[in-house]
Amino acid sequence: MHNNRNNSVDEAIVLAGGLGTRLRTIIQEVPKPMAPIGKKPFLAYLLSYLSGQGIQHVILSVGYKYEYIQQYFGYQYNNLTIDYAIEPKRLGTGGAIRYALQFTRSEEVLICNGDTLFTLSIRRLLAYHQRANAQLSLALKGMQQPKRYGLVEINHQCRIIHFHEKGHNNPCGWINGGVYLLNKSFFLQFALPETFSFEHDFLQQYYQQHKFYGFPCTGYFIDIGIPEDYRRACVELPKLFAVGWV
Repeated sequence: MHNNRNNSVDEAIVLAGGLGTRLRTIIQEVPKPMAPIGKKPFLAYLLSYLSGQGIQHVILSVGYKYEYIQQYFGYQYNNLTIDYAIEPKRLGTGGAIRYALQFTRSEEVLICNGDTLFTLSIRRLLAYHQRANAQLSLALKGMQQPKRYGLVEINHQCRIIHFHEKGHNNPCGWINGGVYLLNKSFFLQFALPETFSFEHDFLQQYYQQHKFYGFPCTGYFIDIGIPEDYRRACVELPKLFAVGWV
């Protein structure tokens, strides 16, 4: 399953096809990853981070108003080569990942959400992933008052043992940071519908039978999915990138 593993990951799929319904009160004309942060779209910050982490090839999984993304970034951006996996219809996060994998050549592929930035060390995540001989690794972020997010429970070996749905009453815990390392051959062997949720129909359905690991990572985390966090990103991201902190 995991032959020919490398010590680096150079390909990433970025899920950038969401409708961004919770941001509609602020952002109406463009897809959510193109929400302006200072003088650049949010996605520009995410791609700059990926480039700085050694990613060379990005597949942007796009759908809703994808022309805005394609027109801005083209096929080369910040030392990245970009391909576009344009969804023929709404495929859900799982279907979008599977569709985008046709543009990848590596066995281990990084997956990111296009509306989230989690500045972890990809090299360290890969080291965890390989040490555990994991089929899927999920970057976890520790959070206080995480009711807005589902929680991920891990054992002492960092293997995922339970997912808690949103709305729980835990005062703190590990949340899904929206960054995954996925073994392509492993994922493609599943007989899943064309349209499905990666989180609910894959992660939560198969974590008990397979080697899915959650690795606590430090780093700056922001999810611009709601207006208050989008406004926070507008203040914080330009400062962080200006001083080379990311």
